[in-house]
Amino acid sequence: MQLQTILKGPTDDLVAEDRFPLVSGFQGDPLEEESYLLLSRYDGDLKNSVVELVDLQTFEVLHKWNPDLDYINSLVDTTNPEFEFLHRDRNEDRYQIVNPLLLDDGGLVFNAMESPLVKVDFCSELVWQNQEDNFHHGIEQDEDGNIWVPTFMFPYALDRKYVGADYDNYKDDAITKVSADGHILYQKSVSEIFIENNMEYLLTSLGDRSFDNDPIHLNDIQPVLRNSDYWKKGDVFLSIREQSMIMLYRPSQNAIVWIGTGHTFEQHDVDILDDHRISIFDNNTKVFYDGGRQVDGHNNVIIYDFKNDEYSSYMDAILDKHEVRTITEGRSQILGNGHLFIEETNYARTLYFGKDGTLLWQHVNRAANGNVYFTQWSRILYQDSDIKKVRNILASEKCEND
Repeated sequence: MQLQTILKGPTDDLVAEDRFPLVSGFQGDPLEEESYLLLSRYDGDLKNSVVELVDLQTFEVLHKWNPDLDYINSLVDTTNPEFEFLHRDRNEDRYQIVNPLLLDDGGLVFNAMESPLVKVDFCSELVWQNQEDNFHHGIEQDEDGNIWVPTFMFPYALDRKYVGADYDNYKDDAITKVSADGHILYQKSVSEIFIENNMEYLLTSLGDRSFDNDPIHLNDIQPVLRNSDYWKKGDVFLSIREQSMIMLYRPSQNAIVWIGTGHTFEQHDVDILDDHRISIFDNNTKVFYDGGRQVDGHNNVIIYDFKNDEYSSYMDAILDKHEVRTITEGRSQILGNGHLFIEETNYARTLYFGKDGTLLWQHVNRAANGNVYFTQWSRILYQDSDIKKVRNILASEKCEND
């Protein structure tokens, strides 16, 4: 994702292309199975970001988080060069709540795609924020309750000969583990991992091209929760966009266990399906001579089977039929029952397919003025642990205005 700058009105560049003019809000049939959508969207009526907990059996909004983002930003030290333009680029009118993580206490953890990491409670009040570095992209939780999220390290982890010393010379993407109370427990530069594992050539051997300040573009960290024949608890899967690479990395040994390349193009979002398979949301984005950067047909959901060393596509014809083609960002989740959840982020469309490929419902984030505003990495909550968490939160947490 590119940093947004104020070139127009405060929300004009938060308006998505309207590819689906006949869809507004939810369209289709509610689900039979209990599940929930944690919908992160820019509300074009309120002119700020909200997160809604939606019951997918009724499409009813059960709870809404609407934090005071200007207040949260007012506590940030903007003399830090990492946050110099926070009030310009991430004020409440422009802030996008990215990939919120719902915790057991009803709180949310999120960032704004280059901002501090923030936790608010069930009633949207600030609990903590970590402003040690710029946090961005996806947020995941491990079995110990720690939070994994990409950051840009500054000062840089790399030697000056690679990147110099000035801020914004280089996007030094790092794997970062944060405790439940907001403290960094572990951090490792991905560029440093490349160099220390004999892959420096991917950063520095660029032929006659100029210096590349963003050769990694880490967009997802998926922690491994249990051992299998192919990975160990404590490993992490990384989605590295600029290398079109999925990496399995072992922090305990600073070792790259496995690399997958050649089957995705600028992918986002890697998920563990079982003890031998992963799924990947492949943007299938390429640069063409006469068309610039674009999706080559449609996005893909790719499955890699470690046991058989095989790649396959999931619902390929269905994604083609429904013209799913977000150029950047995007998320997918193959559910245990074979259903498929997708967020087509660039067009603020969310889709849910049955295991036979039937489009059961879709959602477009349209405001009363007719404009479509961005969604920002929503989650489907469908596992038994998710459902138990939601039930407990709704039963126990209350706010003054409830």
